[in-house]
Order: sequence, then C-alpha cells, then structure tokens
Amino acid sequence: MEFNAEMHLAETERSVAFLERDGQPASAVTLARTYVTTIDDLWDAVTNAERIPRWFAPVSGELAPGGHYQVEGNASGRITDCERLSRFALTWEFAGDLSWVEAHFTEESTGVRVTLTHTAMISPHWDTYGPGAVGVGWEMGFLGLAFHIVQPDAPRPDEEAFATSRDGRAFIAGSSDGWAQAAVAAGTDATVAGGAARRTTAFYTGEPEPAE
Repeated sequence: MEFNAEMHLAETERSVAFLERDGQPASAVTLARTYVTTIDDLWDAVTNAERIPRWFAPVSGELAPGGHYQVEGNASGRITDCERLSRFALTWEFAGDLSWVEAHFTEESTGVRVTLTHTAMISPHWDTYGPGAVGVGWEMGFLGLAFHIVQPDAPRPDEEAFATSRDGRAFIAGSSDGWAQAAVAAGTDATVAGGAARRTTAFYTGEPEPAE
C-alpha cells in the first residue's frame, strides 16, 4: 500500500486544553479522525479483542464496564464506562502514573468520526515532551486503525520498522509538529512547544535527542 504521510496527517484534528482534575493542573489532549466504514464495523474493530491486535496491540482482560485490561507491553487500567456504538472511558495506568482516556463515536455522512481525549496531570514528563508524548502515540494508533479498516485481514505493520523508515519518520515528525501547533494554540510558548516536539520526534524514531 502506497503511503502518503501528508494525507494521513491532514486527516487528524488535534487540540490541547489545560484544566484542573482533582484540584491539580492537568492537560487534555484530543484527536479526531473520520473513517469510511459503518459504526458497527468500527466499534467492533476497537472493542473486539480478536481484532484489536491487527491494528494496535494485544489486549487481555475483561473488556467490559468495571473490567480490568492490559495492553501488551504498555498500559493497564479499568474500563469505567461503556455505551455500545457511542463511547467508552477507561483509566490509563503506566509507569506509576494514572491518566484517563475517553473515546466517542459519531456517525457522519462521510463515515464514522472517532474523537479520543487523553487527560493527564501536568508532570515533568509533560514539561519535556508536551502533548506529543501521548498525541503521537494515539495518532499512530489511529493510523493503524485506518490501515485495518481498508484491509481488515492484513497483519499489523511492524511498529519499530515503520518508525525508523523514511515514511514513518516523516509521519512522526509531522505529527509532533501538529501537536506543537495545538499546544501553541492553547497558550504554550512557541519555543517551548517546538523543543518538546523535537524531543518527541527523537523519542519515537529512536534518534538522538536534539541539543538544547
């Protein structure tokens, strides 16, 4: 499949908001993309444990409200809410940090729009990488989902090989820049946002972090 990084980057809408959660400063990183398929198919792709590994990563556990899940090699948490064909919410627990993810599904004339928000407390990790820390990761997940919807029986592309390829580096850098622009729109200093974006790109591509 021919890959057009600019086209896929343009398909994603990005926004950043600063708020409070439990009385503490927090950030909400939101991305949205529309998929040309039915809502039944898209919902099944993101909630069916047999399909999720074809575009994301293997997920084990009880995938139902109140159930605990584990993403292989990544986060775990609890599913706090689920309304079939409409929305789900869960905790995202990784490296000792707790954050929250919520996804909404909306039927449109051109397909199904998925809007995902990842809310986390402001931390040194945020200061270093900004919204791209989670934004780029989720955007790569959204990209994998786009491939899967078009070719549902195809194996998932190798994430490491993609991240180090020319196309992958272009996509990651473009995503990082997009999240920097979203951060600036939310009030972040442009120099700070640009530095975080460069560090995020280096992290995902495995390249050396840029000298400050």
